Amino acid sequence: MNSGQTGGSPAHVILHIGAGSFHRAHQAWYLHRLNEVSATANDGAPHWSLTVGNIRSDMNSVLDSLAAQNGVYTLETVTPQGARAYETIRSIERVLSWSQDLAALVEAGADPACRIISFTVTEGGYYLDEHDKLDAANPDLAADLNGARTTIYGGLAAILDARRQRDAGPVTLQSCDNLRSNGERFHAGMREFLERRGETALLQWFDANTVCPSSMVDRITPRPTDDVRERVLAATGIDDACPVMGEAFIQWVIEDRFAAGRPAWEKAGAELVDSVMPYEEAKIRILNAPHSCIAWAGTLVGLQYIHEGTLDPDINRFAHDYVTEDVIPCLTPSPLDLGKYRDVVLERFSNPFIQDTNQRVAADGFSKIPGFIAPTLSECFARGVEPAATAMLPALFFRFLDRWRQGKLPYTYQDGVMDERVARGWFAAPDPLQAFCADRLLWGSMAATPALEAVLRGALSRVDAWLATRA
Repeated sequence: MNSGQTGGSPAHVILHIGAGSFHRAHQAWYLHRLNEVSATANDGAPHWSLTVGNIRSDMNSVLDSLAAQNGVYTLETVTPQGARAYETIRSIERVLSWSQDLAALVEAGADPACRIISFTVTEGGYYLDEHDKLDAANPDLAADLNGARTTIYGGLAAILDARRQRDAGPVTLQSCDNLRSNGERFHAGMREFLERRGETALLQWFDANTVCPSSMVDRITPRPTDDVRERVLAATGIDDACPVMGEAFIQWVIEDRFAAGRPAWEKAGAELVDSVMPYEEAKIRILNAPHSCIAWAGTLVGLQYIHEGTLDPDINRFAHDYVTEDVIPCLTPSPLDLGKYRDVVLERFSNPFIQDTNQRVAADGFSKIPGFIAPTLSECFARGVEPAATAMLPALFFRFLDRWRQGKLPYTYQDGVMDERVARGWFAAPDPLQAFCADRLLWGSMAATPALEAVLRGALSRVDAWLATRA
């Protein structure tokens, strides 16, 4: 289902793996805006385009619709005040058919015209523990270590090996997920994967011909619903089968380290920096963690949307206190005004026009606890401070999981790395919270420590007392 250009390949291509809503509202928007700026300025800059595909088949219907529209779709954005805007996005010039062997992805990635391979595979899609070692017990990763192509590692191993054999030149591998130090951690995971497979020649080529810059991405992008398509039709007259919507706010901070050139994204508003660390650390702890807090708490008291929880005084206080009491001291000093950033984030979450669901944001807690929340707990313990406000977040998640195992959640909980047998086992234990606190995948070196158990037990008592008042 290739769409877009026929004949010769364009000179500069980004292959993006994981062509979901977020990519189309974020990275694809930046390239579209850059191409518009370049065309208006007639600056002679090289034309970059996107080729998109997926490792898994779960979004084939969206890609079919996108291919039928030659990669063109409508982006709806909305401000907290309700002002909506519509843009036709044209940066995707080729849409790839999915097949189990990922043949189209491999072919596109091995083309010398491909200079960057970027990906959005969610935090869980990296299969990394706290030491950046691969979770080889995961069945998908285990299958790929034996030659399958079901994860980013198996897919990229096939692409890079084809590229090596064709002498297609160096390439940048660009992570666009909410993962701290995403470029460095992906690089470590990819090297370990190739080592475990005994791919000596490919590993040497990988070391010599790839770079993995880190980036920080930000735009709230809910799963599109039918009313988005209806609004797009009413506003533009276009019956778009695969529109996407997001908030008006957007940010992209990128480590300026590329192997074979890059688009001039800064002309479209992206920030190219030497280090993304202070930006991503603020974003992960002050945006991503409170987002999950609000989703878990809101679900527990019967709310459906993120804005409802954010406007609830109790839930807002959980998020606000976590950032104010624990995160800001951990991240100070910072080049950002952290208090202002906190307030802007909570204002964005309160946007009633986004209609972002608790179901979407509550997902993947088994990646979010170690990635978003555990670092603040650990740093507070190291400073001799009791992280009571932070402990509320995993306590909310624990009670949320309790509802899940009882079948009492109002929706299907989705988690790419959760082992259901392990999670259910906690609640069958004599002391479920103690079992939860002993899980090394969640807590790393803090697992089974008296300090962690004590602070979470106190937080769980407060959560249960709060829930009793809301019954």
